[in-house]
Order: sequence, then C-alpha cells, then structure tokens
Amino acid sequence: MRALRTLLIALVATVVAVTVGVLVVGGDEPPPVAPAVPPAPVSLSSLDTTELLVARTDFCTTVPEDAVSDAVAGPVDEVVAYGNGRRARIVGSLRDVAHEFSCAWSAADGTVARAWVFAPPVTNERAAALAGAARRDAGCSPLAGAPSYGVPSVALECTEGGSRRQSFRGLFGDAWLTCQLTAPVAVPVAELTERTSRWCAAVVQSAAPLD
Repeated sequence: MRALRTLLIALVATVVAVTVGVLVVGGDEPPPVAPAVPPAPVSLSSLDTTELLVARTDFCTTVPEDAVSDAVAGPVDEVVAYGNGRRARIVGSLRDVAHEFSCAWSAADGTVARAWVFAPPVTNERAAALAGAARRDAGCSPLAGAPSYGVPSVALECTEGGSRRQSFRGLFGDAWLTCQLTAPVAVPVAELTERTSRWCAAVVQSAAPLD
C-alpha cells in the first residue's frame, strides 16, 4: 500500500511539473497579431489641395491598386497609358502627339477612372482659361458643393449617352492636373460623387512629389 501511495504521488508530481512547463513555454509566445487593416480611403473634402504641388511627370505607377479598384467598383479590365511626346488617341479617333502623362483604368461595365497631367508648365492665366473652356463643354454643369482641386480649379458633371462623368481640374504649382470618373447612368449620382472624390484624392496624392 505504501508503495502504491508513493507511485501515485510521483505521478501527480510529474503531471504538475509537465503542466507548469507547458504553461511557462506558452507564456513566452507572443500574442497573436491581428491582421493589418488597410487605411480608409481619403476624400477630397479632407485634403487641403490649395497647398499641394504636383510633379509634371509620369505618376501612373504610383497610383495604389486599391484606389483604382475602389474607383471602378471592381476588377480592372483594361489599362491604357501614354507619356509626353508619344503619339496617342486624344479624343475619339483623333490621334496626335501627346503633351501630357495620362493613364486610364477600365472595368467591364464601361466604368473608366482616368487622370492626366500636362507636361508643359501652366501659368495662372492659362489655368483660368483652361477652367473656363472646360465649363463650356456641351452637356456639362458645375459639380455642386465641390471642394477645391488646386488653385484655380473646376469640378464638372457631364452626361453623354448612357454615361455620366464627374471630373476635377486644377493648378498645383505649375502643373495642370485632371482626374475623372465615368460610369453608367444607372450608378446613383451620390455614389458616383463619393467615388470620384476618393479617386481624385488618390490621384493628387500619387502625383505629388515626396518631400
């Protein structure tokens, strides 16, 4: 009986020692790390674009993929880009030598997120003329309550066929930058406005040179 009692005590001691050892080892392990949460998209209303400068260079590859996906509300079906001095399709079937850096991302439903910056420097007087000419585009009207997009700037909403396009144009230093988002008219105006705001904020942040 005494031998059996001694054996039981030894077994209990062993179990306790092993359990404590496991607890100690487990205590040295770092706590599980929660997956990183991507930052929420920034809208134009949260940016002071009047103080930003933009580089007159190719910025297309610096635009975040998630900003593009958010703008077109889905996967990208086609990407078209061209640089300064390249012969490109400017309007419709018209082809000419481009004096800008441009990129466009298209989705299967016809949604297109596009942005471009003029390669030559633009003066304040030239910027005012460009803004005035944009306001006179057929089928376009000022985008109500739109925030600034550089100084001077213009924000427009245009309807053509079965598409609605919202755009921002503005002068950042000596760079004339344009961003626009075109979507089917079935997309609610409020949704298109929010997506355009986030898209144009991503564009100007991508085109601004790093400090």
